[in-house]
Amino acid sequence: QIKSVQNTRQITKAMEMVAAAKLRRAQEKATSALPYSEKLKEVVGSIAAGTKGISHPMLEKREVKKTGYLVITSDRGLAGASNSNMLRKVSNFIAERHQSKDEYCLFVIGRKGRDYFRRRGLPVVEELTDLSDSPTYADIKTIANAAVQQYELGQIDELYLCYNQFVNALTQIQEISKLLPMENIGGSGNLTGYEYEPSPEGVLEVLLPTYSDTLLCSAMLNDKDRELGSKLT
Repeated sequence: QIKSVQNTRQITKAMEMVAAAKLRRAQEKATSALPYSEKLKEVVGSIAAGTKGISHPMLEKREVKKTGYLVITSDRGLAGASNSNMLRKVSNFIAERHQSKDEYCLFVIGRKGRDYFRRRGLPVVEELTDLSDSPTYADIKTIANAAVQQYELGQIDELYLCYNQFVNALTQIQEISKLLPMENIGGSGNLTGYEYEPSPEGVLEVLLPTYSDTLLCSAMLNDKDRELGSKLT
């Protein structure tokens, strides 16, 4: 029994060391993307606030008949209670807002989320598993495009992003935020210093999908930080 306990401690210690190294790399990756994300938000906000009569599907609010939820979880366990806390929060959020399964659908990243919703017979329309510990946007592009396309085609009328916001190894915050239609991106409206070709509207047409992709990628990196950080505690 003593030998068994010693072996377990050695395995646990090895897991902690590997997770610590991976966490450092993941945090560096997430931090390096922040300047790009902030500048993109500034430009998008300035154009949106400074251009009158601008119209884009990602900005237009409409009557909500069906809602999509893009839920990010991990593939594996041994990562604390953050997965179960996130899934419980999403379930409660859905129960409060919907009377029928026809009123919403789920796009799920990670086995933990997929299995949780499947066991409960909830409408998972897209799933993605087996992400690496250093994911890129290319890894989630298919499911992200599927969710955004359903919004653009009017199959869903709003899209929420659900993930764990990493604070530190001991603290994660379960976030549920509206991704589409985009809200609260308005800047000062001061376009001084920028020249847009062919036009502000044309630039916004390109930047809004890019900004949406950036938010998704940031959420994914945050959740990966959360997973690796949880393995240290």
